[in-house]
Amino acid sequence: MTALAGPTDAIERAHALREAGAAGVFTFEGPHDVFTPLTLASTVGGLDLMTNVAIAFPRNPIHLAHQAIDHQLLSQGRFVLGLGTQIRTQIEKRFGADFDRPVDRMVELIAALRAIFATWSTGERLNFRGEFYTHRLMTPTFSPGANPYGPPPIYVGALGPRLTRATAEHADGLLVMPFGTTKFLREHTMSAVRAGLAASGRTEFNVVPEIIVSPGLDDSDHAGTRQLLAFYGSTPAYRPVLETHGWGDLQTDLHALSKQGRWQEMGSLIDDDVLRTIAAVGSPKDIAAHIRERAEGIADTVCMYSGGPLPVQIQAEIIDELR
Repeated sequence: MTALAGPTDAIERAHALREAGAAGVFTFEGPHDVFTPLTLASTVGGLDLMTNVAIAFPRNPIHLAHQAIDHQLLSQGRFVLGLGTQIRTQIEKRFGADFDRPVDRMVELIAALRAIFATWSTGERLNFRGEFYTHRLMTPTFSPGANPYGPPPIYVGALGPRLTRATAEHADGLLVMPFGTTKFLREHTMSAVRAGLAASGRTEFNVVPEIIVSPGLDDSDHAGTRQLLAFYGSTPAYRPVLETHGWGDLQTDLHALSKQGRWQEMGSLIDDDVLRTIAAVGSPKDIAAHIRERAEGIADTVCMYSGGPLPVQIQAEIIDELR
């Protein structure tokens, strides 16, 4: 799968990506609404659609349920509702929403969504009473009724061990954050996934890595990717990824520069080793090899992500190499 960045060219780009061989498209919560491009892309047909991710806590479960069920209908059963927690600063200061106990809140949100979907599907009384969410009324006027494709699966984006384990225990799939490495995925993420699945007694579960790709053979081709990695690396939540490789001090340095507003200097701290360990870099063949190494035996689907618009032709060449 590959990204749709905004609404203005969503239909045209979805057509082009389908022709390039992409199985689907995803959106992220950035400068544009996360659902609108997918609404437009659903008119193309034949593509899987996914929010990767929609920030969960500022949204009410009823709002999320309506958006999810409508996109499941528009896509003829090919929609995945991908949810994320974001970080405390963004949730409290940008969205003005609550962030306390994010793991427990996310688990309850998943349960609330499933209760709403069940009411719409069966007509049974809605009576969800939780610590964070309460939904006790659903009159026929506001129910879309049973969806012919069923409710969409719920995936959660996670990095830390508690949320990753809870995702494997309660959700349908895990969206692996793009700031990651093969070593971190295999040694840390999958350990938490196995623990969550053991606790739930389930075996069916999807893991979808999102991998930053940076095509080009010259160092100048990767300046934007270095800036992107520096931005991610400055966030304390991503420190465990760097620490896995002995790069914990890099996070300290990046965070200090970000606090001083020295954003342009941060990219220079991302050396080639860091760049090529986190991102898939080089020719389409090189990128495909990196993706294959990271996902083999773990995932059948991956999401390609880049710091800027990725030419469709390059994506087509990467997809051809993966096949």
